[in-house]
Amino acid sequence: MSIEKITEPPAPVPVTKTDVPRSGGPPRPKKEGQVLNAFSHGILVLWAVMVVLPLLWAVMTSFKDDGAIFGSPWSLPDKLHFDNWSRAWTEANMSDYFLNTVLVVGGSLIGTLVLGSMAAYVLARFDFPGNRFIYYLFVGGMSFPIMLALVPLFYVVNNMGLLNTIHGLILVYIAYSLPFTVFFLTAFFRTLPSSVAEAAFVDGASHSRTFFQIMVPMAKPGLISVGIFNFLGQWNQYMLPTVLNTDPDKRVLTQGLVQLAVSQGYKGDWSGLFAGLVMAMLPVLAAYIVFQRQVVQGLTAGALK
Repeated sequence: MSIEKITEPPAPVPVTKTDVPRSGGPPRPKKEGQVLNAFSHGILVLWAVMVVLPLLWAVMTSFKDDGAIFGSPWSLPDKLHFDNWSRAWTEANMSDYFLNTVLVVGGSLIGTLVLGSMAAYVLARFDFPGNRFIYYLFVGGMSFPIMLALVPLFYVVNNMGLLNTIHGLILVYIAYSLPFTVFFLTAFFRTLPSSVAEAAFVDGASHSRTFFQIMVPMAKPGLISVGIFNFLGQWNQYMLPTVLNTDPDKRVLTQGLVQLAVSQGYKGDWSGLFAGLVMAMLPVLAAYIVFQRQVVQGLTAGALK
């Protein structure tokens, strides 16, 4: 008969307050995050006021007469002077300048997107000798200041017989906007999945059909984003049309606004000038408001993928 050895249970270890786990995990720096959040929101609010306030003031001033502009510049107009807009549209020839700008920017924007997307697709999807060299040529074109090219560009356009013409200005705008367009869209096309294009090639689609029917619809956010940026730059362009477009009948809006400010002399039709300024500003605001979501999607697509 064996006698089993009975062992006593170990004595309980005393638990101190420091050993008891706290519920909720380690403390979070809430105060620091709240301060940073409030600071960032304050900067955004300040930036919004700095941007929106001049725009609202210009719109408000366009409906005042000249006496109210200088007498009470920050007050609301006593009544809406729509004759300022009609005077700027007809007497200051803003209608002709607006039409010329629409033709130039519309043609150059279409040409820039078509040529830029085709070049970017080839550089992003195909490997061939000189691929990187051509890509860096476009990147280098972004860093080339336009001021250095004005004099030789004037003689080149003049020798081609395109000086003081709408189509000549369109070609110059396309060449001016292509480097940034190719740089932006090349990075965007690299983020698109290649399996869809490979499936189209297996089904017998040509390169052109694959590009226009498959890749271009997939790259719509990027095309809209770069189109908005090009539209803003081309619509507000002043240096190129001033040098290459000296015909009074072919002037664009930026030239027309300067002419409106200079031609008034001592009369100072400030109400008509502000009306013309708002006319030139509204298409840009409307384009950004309509395509705001697409612009954000195009800018963040590469980071999300």
